[in-house]
Amino acid sequence: MSEAVEPVERGAVEIHLGDNLVVAAGLADGSFTLIYLDPPFNTGRVQGKAVETAQSRTADGPPGRRGFHGREYERLRGDLRTYDDRFDDYWGFLEPRLVEAWRLLADDGTLYVHLDYREAHYAKVLMDALFGRERFLNELIWAYDYGAKTRRRWPTKHDTILVYVKDPDRYWFDSDAVDREPYMAPGLVTAEKAARGKLPTDVWWHTIVPTTGREKTGYPTQKPEGILRRIVQASSRPGDRVLDFFAGSGTTGAVASALGRDAVLVDANPEAVEVMRRRMPHAEVID
Repeated sequence: MSEAVEPVERGAVEIHLGDNLVVAAGLADGSFTLIYLDPPFNTGRVQGKAVETAQSRTADGPPGRRGFHGREYERLRGDLRTYDDRFDDYWGFLEPRLVEAWRLLADDGTLYVHLDYREAHYAKVLMDALFGRERFLNELIWAYDYGAKTRRRWPTKHDTILVYVKDPDRYWFDSDAVDREPYMAPGLVTAEKAARGKLPTDVWWHTIVPTTGREKTGYPTQKPEGILRRIVQASSRPGDRVLDFFAGSGTTGAVASALGRDAVLVDANPEAVEVMRRRMPHAEVID
């Protein structure tokens, strides 16, 4: 007979409508165990006013830059700017938000940055230089098989999630709390192991949000709860605080709250905030 599972008290959720840099400025250093960032992918669109705001704030470099391998970082960023000037617009938008996320991350905390194939290689090199290569923990690949497929190249059906830890000797990671997966070849392991399933690797096969079903909110960039659940289970504990700067449909908050974590969600889009309000009626909305 399986053991009864104790119900988890639902975590509190704060939803902030506004510029995430402005909201971040009012949050305390080291106050989040888990930070998940799913920034808009750089598909050639100019970030507009948000870019100007970010660039104006970082014209003299963010506070503490020298502590983040500053000289090497600036040289690297300059090299990439000459390679592709579109890169500078995008990174000028993203960099100050990464710096703020790092300030807000607890000493045992973990930062997850969700990107697509256009940006992951740039981001990995620059985040190594910005935070320190020794703080890189994982490159996660979320693979899915849905949507149109080109016949002119290998169809692109994955996202990349880069994982960095504030302190390589202190970060929290609970593999026992993570949902397990079926073995691909269950006949090669014992019946007990096959029944229990295996721990996930750094490649996650998971469908996108189904077009019908409980999760669907209609928000275009919505991420599936299964992906966020695994992240929250592994890198936080009940009672910890979780932050999402680009909250969108609020999946991070919905999952974190259900697992007993408190969440702070930020988005500049009023439509996103309305979606989150409907999805999490218990949340406090701060305009």
